[in-house]
Amino acid sequence: MFVLHIALQGCLRARDVEYGITADTGGHIRYLLDLVRASGPNPAIDRIEIVTRAFVDPVHGECYDDCIETIDAQTRIVRLRSADCAYLAKEQLWTQHDSLVKALVSHISRLDRWPDVIHAHYADAGALAAAVHERLGIPYVFTAHSLGHVKRAAFAAPCRELDGLDRRIAIEDRAIAGATAIIASSRDEAELQYALYDAYDPGRIRIIAPGSDVGDFANALPNPAIDAAIDRFLTDPAKPALLAIARPVTKKNLAGLVEAYGRSPELQAAANLVIVAGTREDLRTLEPEVRDNLAELLILIDRYDLYGKVAYPKTHKPSDIPAVYAYARARRGVFVNPALNEPFGLTLLEAAACGLPVVATDSGGPNDIVETCGNGLLVDPRAPEAISEALLTILRDPARWDRYAAGGRTAVRTFDWKAHVAIYAELLAEVAAASVPSVPSTNTAPRQLLVSDIDGTLLGCGDALDAFREWHGDERALVFAVATGRSFHSAMSVLAQHHAPLPAIVISSVGSEIYHRRPGGVYARDTVWDAKVAAGWDREAIAHVIATEGGLTPQSPLEQRRAKLSYMIQGDPDAGARIRALLGSRGLTCTIIQSHGRYLDVLPFAASKGTAVEHVRQALGLAASQVIVAGDSGNDIEMLRSAPNAIIVGNHSDGLAERKDLSRCYVARGHHARGILEGVAHFRQRAKRA
Repeated sequence: MFVLHIALQGCLRARDVEYGITADTGGHIRYLLDLVRASGPNPAIDRIEIVTRAFVDPVHGECYDDCIETIDAQTRIVRLRSADCAYLAKEQLWTQHDSLVKALVSHISRLDRWPDVIHAHYADAGALAAAVHERLGIPYVFTAHSLGHVKRAAFAAPCRELDGLDRRIAIEDRAIAGATAIIASSRDEAELQYALYDAYDPGRIRIIAPGSDVGDFANALPNPAIDAAIDRFLTDPAKPALLAIARPVTKKNLAGLVEAYGRSPELQAAANLVIVAGTREDLRTLEPEVRDNLAELLILIDRYDLYGKVAYPKTHKPSDIPAVYAYARARRGVFVNPALNEPFGLTLLEAAACGLPVVATDSGGPNDIVETCGNGLLVDPRAPEAISEALLTILRDPARWDRYAAGGRTAVRTFDWKAHVAIYAELLAEVAAASVPSVPSTNTAPRQLLVSDIDGTLLGCGDALDAFREWHGDERALVFAVATGRSFHSAMSVLAQHHAPLPAIVISSVGSEIYHRRPGGVYARDTVWDAKVAAGWDREAIAHVIATEGGLTPQSPLEQRRAKLSYMIQGDPDAGARIRALLGSRGLTCTIIQSHGRYLDVLPFAASKGTAVEHVRQALGLAASQVIVAGDSGNDIEMLRSAPNAIIVGNHSDGLAERKDLSRCYVARGHHARGILEGVAHFRQRAKRA
């Protein structure tokens, strides 16, 4: 494939990017350049262009007016001239859309070969991609990096940062509406942030967590020069260091971190604060948002008299950053990301790889990173006391510090660019293929439906999954589906991480939602099923009764769905019966699912994995005898009980094999995916004998 990226914001060049030099020269450029470098060796991608905007600015350098910058034999940066030749912040780029669309269409038309797919980064790039798609028919995928609705929610009162936000949101809505697929970095982004838009379509969103070249951070060592540049600010440089690395823009909330530190004498006594906020020579020459934020930091340092306790070096090179993390690690410090919202958080991966515990915002990608790595605590970034208390919790407990430091090394194995690009290239190939007129299918009608739970059933053993993947590749008349307690996006993300076969159908959120795969690598939500489960479901009333009388702790907001309420039960074996009776006494009829001794889900009466499988069976026109299901835990009981061909894998929990109502299930000896294969072979052999 020939992939054309569009990225218009900031000072973009191939090497030695001056991150933080402007408010728009930040993580999205790092993401893009790392993605492009990692894409080069992938055999599915043979040509790459990065299209950006040319500008003339004596402060930033002449290189940004060069029309072509070659990266390597297959990759180059192309800079298009627009009506205004000056550097423009993202809030002003909309004025250049018409001239940039004209320039981009002209550029593509002159190429010896048109791109197969466009990847647009940020709202304005999405607007260009949508216009090119309308004119030339080239499909595009969209990565927002940050979203206007989220920015609006982050500010409690009108301020300059919100100027032009309505226009930006409208541009984002258009970009979302026209994209064949949307790439998100986290569940928060996919399920909460994009849901604020009129064009929201969950089936078109795929979570592909960014990779990170974190090997340098895993092996980082302190550098005496870096140590000296930080220590010169500090009265007692031997104390633990609370480290923040971010552009000095409002959404990064560095002022909130200084506020939290300044209000806590105990935290000041326990640790120093080190803030690496881009590079600067003279505050007066910086653009307004950067200048104002740096000025606010200095004012807060003065207000709380933090001299000798806070380090804020003026400049650094990208190559210095590993040693900055090592500085904090050597002093048994903590990395802090207090952003109002963090779409992903590459710095969190760097800190994790370096073995530095983290305290991070609970808004955005840090949820996924901390859950995966087990390397720190999440906090409300608007609560200074919560930030300081989380930091003190780690600093006071050496065993916790050690546990979080060790857990962070998971980042090196998990967030890998090669793995990211493998998933990314597959998605782009599907997007490109969907734009080509298809030949009528000669596939035979499905003869069998296999529905498997994910965690503990399909996944859990790499070798077993390899065997399943090979087997699945030869099954031409089999419809493969998954049924899971996970949300749709969480399910797709974990399947991609393990390179599991992509299912034709996803039954998610314990059967309350169903998605069907469509061309282009996207999924369509089953609205017929939505209507069925909505009948008689009074979500607000049920939530109120449980909150006031149920005595249960809700799971995180990400686990709550339109047709699912999820709670922790702390090992209470009678919680399900108690909640069922409580709701019944109020005339509220629901399905209650209890699993793993920890979780309880409340669903509409019509919703469960079992009823969802039956809905899919009828939609496919299959007989009940043509359906095989497989599970391992309590949230699979309804599905296992209702299907005539049911497999309980060997590693099951919740006493499934001893339940009388599951006595006709096949209990496999094999664990995980091997148990599925064993059970399928059993039922097929039995059908032949019949």
